[in-house]
Amino acid sequence: MTRRLRQFALFWYDFVVGDDWRAAAGVVIALAITKLVAASSFTAWWIVPVAVVLGLPLSLRYLRRASAKEPTDEPPGL
Repeated sequence: MTRRLRQFALFWYDFVVGDDWRAAAGVVIALAITKLVAASSFTAWWIVPVAVVLGLPLSLRYLRRASAKEPTDEPPGL
C-alpha cells in the first residue's frame, strides 16, 4: 500500500513540477496572492494571467540556458 501511495505522490510531483520547479512555485505564489487580494474585496482575476505572462519567458529562458549546457552526443565541429 505504501509503495502505491509513494508512486502516486511521485507521479503528481512530476506532473505538477515537471522540468522547472520555478514555474510551479510561481503558480503557487500567484494563486496565494490571488487569494489574499480576493479576500480584501479587490478584483483578483488578473493576477494569474499576469503571472503567466511574466513567468513563462523566465521559465523558457532558464530551460534554454540549461539545455545549452547539456553535452550532446555529436562530436565537436559538426
